[in-house]
Amino acid sequence: MYLNCHSFHSLRYGTIPLEDLVTQAVGCSVTAMALTDINTVTGIYDFIKACKEVTIKPLVGIDFRNNGKQLYIGLARNRNGIAEMNRLVTKHNFENTLLPEVAPNFENVFVIYPFDNVPEELKEYEFIGICAEQLPKLYNYVWKRRIPKMVVLQSVTYRTKKEFNLHKILRAIDLNIIGSKLRDTDYCKVSEVMIPINKLMERFIDFPQIIQNTQTIITACNFEYDFYTPKNKKHYTTNKHDDIDLLTKLAYEGMIRRYGEHNTDAKARVEKELKVINDLEFSGYFLITWDIVQYSMSQGFLHIGRGSGANSIIAYCLDITNICPLELDLYFERFLNVNRKTPPDFDIDWSWRERDTILEYIFNKYGRDHVAFCGTNVEFKYRSIFREVGKVFGLPKEELDQLAKNPIVKHYKNEVVKMVQEYGMMLEKYPNQRSMHSCGIIISEEPITNFTALEMPPKGFPIVQFDMHVAEDIGFDKFDILSQRGIGHIDDTVKLIRENQGIEVDIRDTSISKNEQTCNNLLSQGKTIGCFYIESPAMRGLLRRLKCDNYKVLVAASSIIRPGVAQSGMMKEYIFRHNFPDRFEYFHDVFKEQLGETYGIMVYQEDVIKIALHYGGLPAADGDILRRAMSGKGRSKAALQKVKDNFFDSCAKQGHPVQLSQEIYRQIESFAGYSFCKAHSASYAVESYQSLYLKTYYPIEFMTAVINNFGGFYRTEVYIHEAKMSGAKIHNPCVNKSDYQTKVYGKNIYLGFQHLKSLESKMAELVVKERQENGLFISLEDFINRIPIGIEAIQILIFIGAFRFTGKPKNELLIIARLILINFKPENRNLMLLQEPVKEYKLPVLERSPFEDAFDEIELLDFPVSVTPFNLLQTKYRGDVMANDLTKHHKKTVKMLAYLISRKHVPTKRGDMYFGTWIDAQGEFFDTAHFADCLQKYPFKGGGCYLLLGQVEVDYHFPTITISKMEKMPFIPDPRYSATDEKRFQTQHQIREDVSMTHRAPYPQEHEINLPRQKMQNIQ
Repeated sequence: MYLNCHSFHSLRYGTIPLEDLVTQAVGCSVTAMALTDINTVTGIYDFIKACKEVTIKPLVGIDFRNNGKQLYIGLARNRNGIAEMNRLVTKHNFENTLLPEVAPNFENVFVIYPFDNVPEELKEYEFIGICAEQLPKLYNYVWKRRIPKMVVLQSVTYRTKKEFNLHKILRAIDLNIIGSKLRDTDYCKVSEVMIPINKLMERFIDFPQIIQNTQTIITACNFEYDFYTPKNKKHYTTNKHDDIDLLTKLAYEGMIRRYGEHNTDAKARVEKELKVINDLEFSGYFLITWDIVQYSMSQGFLHIGRGSGANSIIAYCLDITNICPLELDLYFERFLNVNRKTPPDFDIDWSWRERDTILEYIFNKYGRDHVAFCGTNVEFKYRSIFREVGKVFGLPKEELDQLAKNPIVKHYKNEVVKMVQEYGMMLEKYPNQRSMHSCGIIISEEPITNFTALEMPPKGFPIVQFDMHVAEDIGFDKFDILSQRGIGHIDDTVKLIRENQGIEVDIRDTSISKNEQTCNNLLSQGKTIGCFYIESPAMRGLLRRLKCDNYKVLVAASSIIRPGVAQSGMMKEYIFRHNFPDRFEYFHDVFKEQLGETYGIMVYQEDVIKIALHYGGLPAADGDILRRAMSGKGRSKAALQKVKDNFFDSCAKQGHPVQLSQEIYRQIESFAGYSFCKAHSASYAVESYQSLYLKTYYPIEFMTAVINNFGGFYRTEVYIHEAKMSGAKIHNPCVNKSDYQTKVYGKNIYLGFQHLKSLESKMAELVVKERQENGLFISLEDFINRIPIGIEAIQILIFIGAFRFTGKPKNELLIIARLILINFKPENRNLMLLQEPVKEYKLPVLERSPFEDAFDEIELLDFPVSVTPFNLLQTKYRGDVMANDLTKHHKKTVKMLAYLISRKHVPTKRGDMYFGTWIDAQGEFFDTAHFADCLQKYPFKGGGCYLLLGQVEVDYHFPTITISKMEKMPFIPDPRYSATDEKRFQTQHQIREDVSMTHRAPYPQEHEINLPRQKMQNIQ
């Protein structure tokens, strides 16, 4: 009898989580109920499954509303009914128009109008909803005669008085008003709660026809959904037979190209994979992915296929991936196998510049009615919760900032704050808005509106109203179309090499970059700044600890850096065993047999599955549950607990030592959600090698590409420094040489206008366009005549030195610009055939400090270009030791002067600590550790140069200084200001640092893990 139930998917309205709604219905003896969230079908599929488990008949529909006003409720009689409603909501979302006040002509939908919005005439399938408190109105003849068209409408929105208050808070958040401004019409009625079904029936006992009408609708609504058959586009051709024939043809052509005609291992692997793909009817998915990649290659785009898809030799032969699974012993079953209950997907990366072109191709090729992005629910997060709830209670901005930025224990203690905390914590994990999944695309056989309404975010590509988990549950295999800056680095570098040196580099041919000797030498030294995935301080430190000088070790390093391996203690253990392979024993013979390549250490997701199956004796289905948990895709804690129980039962039956089994499962658990599959690590390693090869042989073009793509681990200043270290000469933006992006001429790099913080992008683009169309600027006067520019923008260009080609000092240029612009008339701005000669002004010679340019640069770019930060220090001291000599000072105390690059926060059981990354006066990088007790006395004080004192610790070839004291060193006074002006010391505060925060529990310490290095014997 509940035909209008709202879950928390009625965004900023409903307060009841979906599972709780069904649980409450069971407690109220409900046998049938409808989920009708407001203008959405987000929860209907989870709702159907939850209801089936408790034998409640699920009805699904939509509560149609305009700006909060309820128009009517639609209930689907069948699947066609939900499709009709989806199309109505989609039209409303796409066109940004109001929903019609009267329901359109549905064919498979029951429509229920609320009592205050009933049209004069009702169609056969339309009814009037009435709640118990409205029943007295039926004594009026006007309403009494309409009883034959009435049904029970007991809406459900909240559960308790506290949740009613939460509902009102949500409504105020939605309307962006304080709670006291809410009107009665802005929130639901107090009566919108679920009560036991017998009590509800008692209220309508005098109106049996209303009860009968309600029951008739419940009986007539039969929304049955098949959760088991695939819903993706079935065939790339027209049928299954043609699909597998085409896939077979393409696979063998690719195999011959990749391996030659007589490689028996490759041929056997291709045959094996084709059989599984055919049996599982997955050939269409492979071919659609191949088609997308072929289009990409035809456009000259670089792509990277990664993830578990790289386990497939078919994917390798079709150019979807560039990883040879035979070389790395990657087993196909990790990607696709008969025991796998859910289909896999390919993860494919493109440059962030080219991804939209790929998306347009997919939408156009496969039809916009059949293609959409997965949605995702953006939940209320800690900061936003307290800020939003605090606004409802009328707190001022200062208090909102305090609540948002600090943990609860540091909040002010008063009644209002207490309520903000109480209701705020209730909202944790509640959906706040729907958004676009970052990469997941659905290509459907049927029109997508048969399954869901669509929404149109600002990006311009439609999204479904459910997330990737629901998509998978209802039969969709998504295509992950991703973008990353690393590919942009590689792609742009190749283009820059062609332009700057006339050399063609086929970077797609991985044989030229993978395991190249010079690259390997730099890799082992951690000289990888700018290179995809291997440039962070932690990764560079790991490479040095491992003396990583080949592809297979880099593949392992790409995975052991992940939090799961690090947290389990296995990263440290891998480093030890790699450096001392004769000083450990394998835990068990299974580890030697299955994980010999990684010294018996579980490094990849496959390793976890291997040990679970071969040591634990678990069935393949349990291995798949573990795989999903490690991929972050599993949603069932109960299923994972069952696997754990099975593991220990099976280990006991095999007579394994209990202590060893416990240690192994501890390692398995730590991997969940935080490790890579081997193929994914291999894909990353190949891309890292491509980056490193370009950096090794074409460093100036490579660093220019990194600067232009942004998105690296470090700020732009660091990459400019690295370009200098590679032999480039860096120039400030110039109106005759610079483009919007940074440009390279030989060994000269001209910074792009985009780096000038205060210059509008439109102005920068206009300068470039005018120069390209009408030639170089010959003077400042010529520039002003051709570019519509104000005094503020012209000053920015003068201060950065963009007119240095004139040979005039900045002071003189500023005076000329002001004299011209005072009397300048915009209507006179044109290109004259005969320009009037430039009027020469006789100006006094103005003295200028050589450091003034550096401070101009800091102000406009955030860093100096013409000098290093060390040149601006008051002290001439540069430290006792340089970074290159640190390995010679193990356990010694050193004093160094260094420029701060970045610091990373790390939680420990003794308090927060930081790892710092610095460069010395010679430009070389080194790292420091700052523990909590030291930080209390000697904290970081922002970007700049510091005097450091600490002890050197050399850990497996990698030196780190444990800091005992440090102090930030002052710059010289800014010479642009007078001696009495306090601004003389302000500019230096603009020098930046990169700070990364870690939000996790502290890792266990080494003595707490106590990893065994010897075999464990079974204690009787």
